[in-house]
Amino acid sequence: MSRSYGQYCGLARTLDVVGDRWNLLIVRELLIAPARYRELLDGLPGVATNLLTDRLRDLETAGVIERRLAEESNAIVYALTPWGAELREPIEALIRWSTPLMMRGPGGDRFRAEWLVVALRALLAGRPHVRRSSTIGIAVDGQLLQVRATRSGIEVSLHDGRALDAVVRADASIILGLAAGGLILDEHVEVEGDEAAVRAVLNQD
Repeated sequence: MSRSYGQYCGLARTLDVVGDRWNLLIVRELLIAPARYRELLDGLPGVATNLLTDRLRDLETAGVIERRLAEESNAIVYALTPWGAELREPIEALIRWSTPLMMRGPGGDRFRAEWLVVALRALLAGRPHVRRSSTIGIAVDGQLLQVRATRSGIEVSLHDGRALDAVVRADASIILGLAAGGLILDEHVEVEGDEAAVRAVLNQD
């Protein structure tokens, strides 16, 4: 790493590794799924190609990410190492902390629906266990995500084609507000299917 705070402190040494601009957003992308370089570039609007290359090299050198062969092809993908994947917990804590900042809506900021995969898990993971397992779809900006709630926890991913108990359609800020517990289901939220399943997953009972 080119820069260091030079402090024998866990936070300082963590920031030595992931504190540079874009590093935690790269980790966010890889928490969704392993990704090719081009997919990372598309998922990080605004990053320069040379800067992304530098950040990936630094994170790989630090042991946060690794390159591997994609399961379905011989393409190289970037993925989190087991140690890098442990960043999920602090990243989810930061997402929960960001709730007041997110309630004002996107304004002029860029948004990709895939980013909700990490955010929804962060916001829903600490909720009480559900009484019944349900899988709902979240439709935002033409993208369909799925949220599965079971007694053992919450799983959030891009829709894999499985049957859904219901689909919720709303703007991203409304979906985040529902997941954070700051909003309730009302006429502004379109629900197709079993509304009770939506209430169970989003803890709206």
